[in-house]
Amino acid sequence: MSRITPINVTKASGEQEHFDESKLRRSLRNAGASDPVIDSITQSVKDLLVDGISTRKIYREAFRQLRAESQRVAGRYKLKEAILELGPTGFPFERFVAEILNRVGYKTEVGVKVQGDCVTHEIDVIAVKDDHYYMVECKFHNKKENTCNVHIPLYIQSRFLDVKNNWTRQPGHAGKEHTGYVVTNTRFTQDALTYGECIGLNLLSWDYPKNNGLKDVISRLNLHPITCLSALTKAEKALLTDKGIVLTVQLYENKNALNEIGMDQRKVNRVIKEAKAICSYHSNNS
Repeated sequence: MSRITPINVTKASGEQEHFDESKLRRSLRNAGASDPVIDSITQSVKDLLVDGISTRKIYREAFRQLRAESQRVAGRYKLKEAILELGPTGFPFERFVAEILNRVGYKTEVGVKVQGDCVTHEIDVIAVKDDHYYMVECKFHNKKENTCNVHIPLYIQSRFLDVKNNWTRQPGHAGKEHTGYVVTNTRFTQDALTYGECIGLNLLSWDYPKNNGLKDVISRLNLHPITCLSALTKAEKALLTDKGIVLTVQLYENKNALNEIGMDQRKVNRVIKEAKAICSYHSNNS
């Protein structure tokens, strides 16, 4: 009996790996696709496979079929792409991270100038809960192949220590806990992870820590970015982001925001319907 030769797929970074059907099925299931849809899409993708095919082409085929079946499922499936759409600048991503922290009980400020021991720093997000202060730096990339190397946590740690030294001398800060954090929408290199773990700097990336990375947090809390919504145009997403609305849940909490950007009521209803659908699904695999 002849042995089947594995098919290699080419990732955005240019690296190649064997096609893993279970990974495709898992991503579709986590998005909420039914078993028959998963089977159908998996077969379509397998029919497309040639050695060296790009993961981007596989994603597009899966997304095309999902969108025909359900905008809700398609919106959840495109999470990584949706976060990339928060660019081109890093500010919307900072707002996105701050809103997630707000939803779990932190009080946040974005883009704050803080005096350190030596110099003044502009901190992306300061998050406070009880006696815990977080200094959060957000590293946004608009290409998924870009990574954060060890120079990023090295630089952030030095800034954090300068701020911490000043913070701990402020009235009322004695006994409070101060922690540095780096959040990225892509990945850290292994050296960056090793350094962060060694020095005690918290790191959060697309898939790190394992089972508690950014994608896991978003899915578990149902806090998807507005860029997941296919009912919104790119221009409408930009207008909403400028108003500080970055989460789908914010749209049906503040329906007037859609009217304020000039959207007619019929489209408002369509957008709200899609937003509620994306937020209401609870995956057992999140």
